[in-house]
Parts: sequence; C-alpha cells; structure tokens
Amino acid sequence: MAKLAKYLYVVTMDVDPEKEKRFNEWYNKEHVPALAKVPGVLGAYRYASAEGTPKYIAIYELEKPSVQTSEAWKKAAEMTQRPKDIVPKNPTRNHYERIYPEK
Repeated sequence: MAKLAKYLYVVTMDVDPEKEKRFNEWYNKEHVPALAKVPGVLGAYRYASAEGTPKYIAIYELEKPSVQTSEAWKKAAEMTQRPKDIVPKNPTRNHYERIYPEK
C-alpha cells in the first residue's frame, strides 16, 4: 500500500462555464505543478464533479500542516497567479489531519 499523507489541504470551487477552459489550463499547467514542487508537498491532484457543486476540488497531500503557510508555498502561489478575469465562485479552503489509520 502507498504511504498515506498525514495532512491534506483541500480547495473547492466553481467557475463560470465560459471561462473553464482557461481556468483549467492555468490550474493544471501552472498552479498545481508549481505547488507540487514545494518541499513537503507529497502529492497534488484535481478532480471535477460528475454532477453537483462545487465542480472542482484540488487536494494537496502535505508532510506537515505548516507546508501550506511556508515561504516556498507563498512564492509558488505568487508566481502562478490566476488570470484576473477568472474569479472562482464559492471557494473553500480546509485543512485535514488523517485520523485513521493512525500510522
């Protein structure tokens, strides 16, 4: 079995349908790859809902909770700023700690 991350940072959102193509290109080709290179990021994934909302979810597996607040993370996020005309709707950002299995 693959090693499970102890911590997750999860972002959910919707986006205007007419801007989805540009949004996904930016997110998949710039944003996620840059954040995935940050020390302490064990994995980075995106999913689209088959139905319902929010449509998009990004999941970052973290070595420790502080990775997402590190200078390296901030620098990567600043280098890949979202196009200004694309504004996510109903964004949520949550941190999770795995409680089972414990190890």
